[in-house]
Amino acid sequence: MGRIEKEKEEEVEEKEEEEEEEDEEEEEKKKEKEEEEEEEEEKKKNEEEEEKKKEEEEEEKKKEEEEEEEEEEEEEEEKEEEEEEEEEEEEEEEEKKKKKKKKKKEEEEEEEEVEV
Repeated sequence: MGRIEKEKEEEVEEKEEEEEEEDEEEEEKKKEKEEEEEEEEEKKKNEEEEEKKKEEEEEEKKKEEEEEEEEEEEEEEEKEEEEEEEEEEEEEEEEKKKKKKKKKKEEEEEEEEVEV
């Protein structure tokens, strides 16, 4: 084998090695890019889950506040109804007393008439 053939062979080997290295670098870059994309996806997914969780918590809070408000309104209504009932009862009592007083007065007047 001659010197020229040996040099050519070495050139071919060097070229193959360079191509191999370039291929490996390309593969490495590709792999890094895929990892970055996966990380981005994961990050995005986490952010969406956080956002969803936050929205659900706000909804729950809003719902609780509305229920509380409703409950307070109901209690207020009940209280007002009770007060109205009490007032009516008091008025009825007053009315009964007036009637009783009137009846008693009438009876007394009748007795006086009978005496006279």
